[in-house]
Order: sequence, then C-alpha cells, then structure tokens
Amino acid sequence: MAEAPLQPVSSFRAGLLCRCPKCGKGRLYSGYLKTVEKCAHCGLELRKHDAGDGPAVFVVLIVGAVIVGLALWVEISYQPPYWVHGVIWAPAILGGCLGALRPAKAWMVAQQFKHKVLDFDQES
Repeated sequence: MAEAPLQPVSSFRAGLLCRCPKCGKGRLYSGYLKTVEKCAHCGLELRKHDAGDGPAVFVVLIVGAVIVGLALWVEISYQPPYWVHGVIWAPAILGGCLGALRPAKAWMVAQQFKHKVLDFDQES
C-alpha cells in the first residue's frame, strides 16, 4: 500500500517546535544547536542544511532592542541604582537570547526548506 503524501508543514510551527521542516514530527536537534544527521521520521537529510549565523544575529538584535527599550523605561520611570540594572537586565539578555536561539535557527532551516534553498529541492 502506498504511503500517503505528507501534508505541508507550517515553517513557523516547525521552527517553534524545533521539528523537521518536511514532516513536522522528527526532532531537528540532537543537542542544543547541533542538527541531527537525518530526520528519524521521514529520512530528510538535515545535517548539511545549516542556518549559519543568521539566527544569532536576528536574535541578538531583536532581544537587544527590546531590552534597551525596557531598560530606558525603567531608568526614566524609577531611576534605580546601576546595580539594579545589572541584576535585572543581564539575566534577561542571557535568557532571552538563549531561549530564542533554538526556535530562530529551526525557523530559518524551515524557511530554507520551504523556499528550496541549497539542496532541499532535490529531496522533496
């Protein structure tokens, strides 16, 4: 019996859940940011499809803009001592960047698959 064709997977959903961009079920990472060799569910080769430094740049710029805006608002509204800024914003920057990096990279890989960048067009 022939296998049913896969339904298109939302690149946003695949990125947010860090799943395979083809089937939406297999895991994309074997470590924090290390992509798996192949999808365990559909067999799509994922190792050679890397997003590079793009996701890190976007995450740092977006998280940085949000944190700077919030820090300015806190400074103007409450004028706390400088050490309070360090206690508040250092963990916020670190947590925001580390928390957003995995989904951002997964979303970028899903976008590469969706738009057939690199060799994804030969595997679909």
